[in-house]
Amino acid sequence: MLRFEVLGPLRVRRDGLEVDLGPARQRSVLALLLARAGEPVTIAEFVDLLWGVDPPSRAVNVVHRHVGAVRRLLEPALPPRSTGRVVGGAGEYRLTVAADELDLTRFRRLVTRGRELAAQGRLADGLALAVDALSLWRGPCAGGPELLRRDHPPFTAVDRECAEVAREAAEAALYTGTVHPVLATVLAIADLFPLDEALQAQTLLLLEAAGRRAEAVTRYERVRARLADELGADPDAALRQAYDEVARRGGTAGPPVGARAALQAPTALRLAGFLRPAQLPPDLPGFTGRDEQIRHMMRMLRSHRTRVAMPLLAIHGLPGSGKTTCAVHLAHRLADSYPDGQLYVDLQGFHPRGRALAPLDVLGCFLGLLGVPDRAVPASLEARLGLARSHLAGRRVMIVLDNARDVDQVRHLLPGSADCLVLVTSRRRLDGLATAYGAHLVNLDVLPPDEARRFLRSRIGAAAAPADDGALDEIVARCGRLPLALALVSGRALEHPDRALADLARELRAAQGTLDGFASHTAQTDLRAAFSWSYRLLGEPAARLFRLLSLRPDREVGLPAVASLAGLPVRQCRDLVGELVHTGLLTRAGPGRYRSHDLIHAYARELCHEHDAELVRRAARRRLHRHHSRHLDDTVGAPALRGR
Repeated sequence: MLRFEVLGPLRVRRDGLEVDLGPARQRSVLALLLARAGEPVTIAEFVDLLWGVDPPSRAVNVVHRHVGAVRRLLEPALPPRSTGRVVGGAGEYRLTVAADELDLTRFRRLVTRGRELAAQGRLADGLALAVDALSLWRGPCAGGPELLRRDHPPFTAVDRECAEVAREAAEAALYTGTVHPVLATVLAIADLFPLDEALQAQTLLLLEAAGRRAEAVTRYERVRARLADELGADPDAALRQAYDEVARRGGTAGPPVGARAALQAPTALRLAGFLRPAQLPPDLPGFTGRDEQIRHMMRMLRSHRTRVAMPLLAIHGLPGSGKTTCAVHLAHRLADSYPDGQLYVDLQGFHPRGRALAPLDVLGCFLGLLGVPDRAVPASLEARLGLARSHLAGRRVMIVLDNARDVDQVRHLLPGSADCLVLVTSRRRLDGLATAYGAHLVNLDVLPPDEARRFLRSRIGAAAAPADDGALDEIVARCGRLPLALALVSGRALEHPDRALADLARELRAAQGTLDGFASHTAQTDLRAAFSWSYRLLGEPAARLFRLLSLRPDREVGLPAVASLAGLPVRQCRDLVGELVHTGLLTRAGPGRYRSHDLIHAYARELCHEHDAELVRRAARRRLHRHHSRHLDDTVGAPALRGR
């Protein structure tokens, strides 16, 4: 019988005896499989864990060898070519473990049951199960000294999960007045997250309740100094309030913290009821690129710490620019600052069948996640919004609204509390959010050349030898530095590690002018599908203009040339071009000038040949040619007139 432990240094026991897990890379592969607790792990994640951004040329084959060694280690009697516990396929592996075999799955089962009991009002019983869960924690996830990378996202995600339970247990312990069973573990976990201000606040109160006031004061000063050094910020209101409470009690007599908390039962019970959503999608392993944008957004959001307005950030950009990936990565970077939960919803504003989620339905879902029973959820939009804002008041919750269609879809979902953070993504520039709510607007364009190359190397570095630099640069160029296209090609390279990058570059070269080189089996990664979600939102006049714009040879064009190509007045074309810009199919290149991405241009060309007759295309080209001829005559004739 096997037993696995990953909530601390990695251990495996067979029939009670500890198993020698072999060299560091092999141990790290096993640790990653266990941290995912039966979920699949891609080859790219293994490569990133073992080598980071500079893997060797044979890294994929080395990963396969390590996985094979893990398989033989766990099941030495397994016949050759048998699957067993380690299941592989489609560029990924997963380790099958029973719920009682892995400490992480036992931890989660205890926490889930404890939360259910607390939500029913049985707080002491829920706390007892949380204490049992925390007793399984022995340190950072897979945190032995031989682990190659402690900062790998799956390991840090497990650590954050444990920190969340520690916060919940601390609140429940303060409420019930039984602090000693959780104190040691909460202190140890809090040391891992010195910038988690909510956890530190609970730790101060636990120390004070345990009669260790001097230690609480020392911890506060240490956290305050670190916040100033690393974030340039002062402690937030919750941490300052906890410190003030500790300082005020000093040597005075009075009821303990737990008894004082009992005087505030409704609030304490809500906070201790474990009703904290954690809905963020997983962060991308080895996230690469957008360095300057991430730093810029972090600076903007930090500047909000001293304001009374709610921080609101809206990310927009052309289809395939990686808005969701960037927002999710940013959200994970900020998650520790919003310990009361993270809400996430895909608003489906650009759904292929036009099924954008209604704010009424989204608010109903949010209220359920915040602990409101179905029978208590109001029917009207205004009542639901008011109730959601009431539940979010005074709580540090992050809300990620992905794929928003327009401002109206977003504004009914905004909390009223400055303690919350809202991140929005959309293909459209949501100027109304900046005007009405002071939102920060961030545009994501294609990646800079160096970041695009680094993006590819971080994903397919295992298949890219130094001699492949030319092919790598060609792939970057033919992908137009668009993150979705780069991700699609890198995935294809990982699926076929025996193929040279030059072969992939040759395929893209052969498909030049079309999107045939970027076809995919799933709509989420297929470029045609991604572009079509914006195209389908266009009215017929704007859709016709989008198709005709593909007839021009260059990617940048002025408004008069657009009007000539379409055979329409400039004023009417200005509105149609605005519609294209609004859906991300065209970008502004300057006053009265517009640009389309190479791959979007190719998509428009395919549509034009499919929907517009040859006579229509020929007439549009003639109009554009006459426009350029007149423009050239004016340019050449002007000096002659001046010379007379």
